[in-house]
Amino acid sequence: MLAVVGGSGFYNWEGAEMKEVCAGTPFGAPSAPVLEFSFGENKALFMPRHGIGHRLLPSEINYRANIWALKKAGARQVVAVSACGSLREEIRPGDFIIPGQYFDNTRGKREGSFFGGGLVGHVSTASPACPSLSAALLAACGAEGFAAHGEKTYACVEGPRLGTRAESFFLRDSAGADIVGMTNVPEAFLAREAQLCYASLAVCTDYDCWRENPEEHATVEAIIARFGESISRARRVVSALLKNPPPVDEAHRRASAGAVMTPPEARTAAHNELLEVLLA
Repeated sequence: MLAVVGGSGFYNWEGAEMKEVCAGTPFGAPSAPVLEFSFGENKALFMPRHGIGHRLLPSEINYRANIWALKKAGARQVVAVSACGSLREEIRPGDFIIPGQYFDNTRGKREGSFFGGGLVGHVSTASPACPSLSAALLAACGAEGFAAHGEKTYACVEGPRLGTRAESFFLRDSAGADIVGMTNVPEAFLAREAQLCYASLAVCTDYDCWRENPEEHATVEAIIARFGESISRARRVVSALLKNPPPVDEAHRRASAGAVMTPPEARTAAHNELLEVLLA
């Protein structure tokens, strides 16, 4: 089943009758209960990343609970919609970006792994974005006539403040990032641990703050306005996948198969319950 994670201003799937399917997790409450809805002949899941009414800062989001709840509810593919700033001239406000890589520039406030507490695992994130899901998103953007960029690098910062010009230049020139946002990490890496096929549909809202003209620097007003204008276009792109989901990438569906180092005899009942969901 395909799940949609909605970003700023994207709090529901309009016109669909939704039912709650998962609200609690071993990691506490997710941003909101997982909602299931029908799209044509297919079932799909939805969750607003920041909660109903946008209540959660990026660093306050319970990413582990969100991903665990989606996996428990039956998700096997996740499309994450979010706003981002451009660090490249050719990526213009209003364009879509489907990242292939993620650069973690957060500050350690976020719980970034399902492993720990006596259960050790190390999952490869060399290729964190699902290639088949990313290709399907890129093709859907093209079919709709929307400008889109694939195989870009998303730098994730802690927030909630908007960045400095020095940080903007560092992320672009030293880290080689193409766009910057606040929410796709650790979301993408947790999805990898949970063996979910994950891809981001990022909406460029601004040029961050690296340009000389201060009027082009990111502001909350501009971000909300641009993202709000783009939500209907993002729905059209995601709708194409809901009608005809791409094949599940088997490599991503086995990401944690050999990652667990703690032997079965050293695992607790809680460890086994967690692995039963993650490895499903």
